[in-house]
Amino acid sequence: MLVHIWFGFFATAFIAALYQWLVLNQADIFGLLIQSTFDMASLSVDISIGLVGVLCLWLGLFKVAENAGLIQILSRGLEPLFLKLMPGIPKGHPAHGSMTMNIAANMLGLDNAAAPMGLRAMRDLQNLNHGSDIASNAQILFLVLNTSSVTLLPVTIFLYRAQQGAADPTSVFIPILLATSASTITGLMAVAWVQKINLFNRVVIGYFSGFAILLAALGSWLVSLPAEQMSSSSSLLGNLILFAIIMLFLFSGWYKKNNIYEDFIEGAKQGFDVAIKLIPYLIAMLVAIGLLRTSGVLEGVIYGLEYLFSSLGFNTDFIQALPTALMKPLSGSGARAMMLETMSTFGVDSFAATISAIMQGSTETTFYVLAVYFGSVGIKHVRHAITCALLADLAGIIVAILAGYWFFH
Repeated sequence: MLVHIWFGFFATAFIAALYQWLVLNQADIFGLLIQSTFDMASLSVDISIGLVGVLCLWLGLFKVAENAGLIQILSRGLEPLFLKLMPGIPKGHPAHGSMTMNIAANMLGLDNAAAPMGLRAMRDLQNLNHGSDIASNAQILFLVLNTSSVTLLPVTIFLYRAQQGAADPTSVFIPILLATSASTITGLMAVAWVQKINLFNRVVIGYFSGFAILLAALGSWLVSLPAEQMSSSSSLLGNLILFAIIMLFLFSGWYKKNNIYEDFIEGAKQGFDVAIKLIPYLIAMLVAIGLLRTSGVLEGVIYGLEYLFSSLGFNTDFIQALPTALMKPLSGSGARAMMLETMSTFGVDSFAATISAIMQGSTETTFYVLAVYFGSVGIKHVRHAITCALLADLAGIIVAILAGYWFFH
């Protein structure tokens, strides 16, 4: 399926470029497309090289914790849930610990730690997949949970709104929480339907009830903070958690009388190999995404949707926020740029800018995550991963729009 989508991106961009050349007389369109391929190829290498340091750091620390037996202890927290959702993973397997650390980091918005832990989790799952280039059920579910993961503290969005002069930067918190929760639930249900996973058992229901309580508690705390204190408090919390994790890893190795320096070096060496291995996969995906954007395909889709909803008699105030929604599955930086552009053009407290901010926090960059996570372990056949992830994205975007109308229109 991935090869068809990838080829479809190129073919669609080419058709759109032909239209601009033949109908709109834009003679320079093909030059812009070629320049886009060079720019995206260069960006892919920059991203991979930029990941080397953080991957080496966290995979090194992870090796220290693993050799000290700490990961096995931490894995017990979510292992009962994973055993129900991913029955193919045996009890006590290292994948439980790495997935637990990744999901916890994602929920707290600790991006610097979440990606390395997620890549480690994907490698642990690949060991159970026996090196196959076909994604396993567990790998697909883990990826979908990552592309739609609930973030309890979307601090960067609050910060952007505050910088743009929003009257209440945190006013989008509950709508974002609703949208990202809808995305996660939809993704989980889609995968469960395909993989025949029973979600209606006491273990799964108990865990999700606990998550809901945690969401409500942290949400109440965050919303209660003054706007000027919110950013510093949440930043302090995130940095404190990260540093506490580092010290916990090192202390556990020291307590076990391991050579924590040698353990760290051993794990850090793996980080460099993983980062370099990502380059071809990132180039393939980012070049295709760049062509879609440069050829005007995304702009054409927006015009088409506006015409469709107008013809059906729907309110189209949300249309100006759609560039963020369309860019989000393709490029995180591109979606962020679209959100900021909407804020600048219409005003940070405008309906379009508010919807755009909610969309930005509703889902992850699906194709980027897919390229990085599956590319790191050589997965070429992704089966139903893309379909389920895009369904989760769609649910997040729809709920983001509905929540925007509910809270702000």
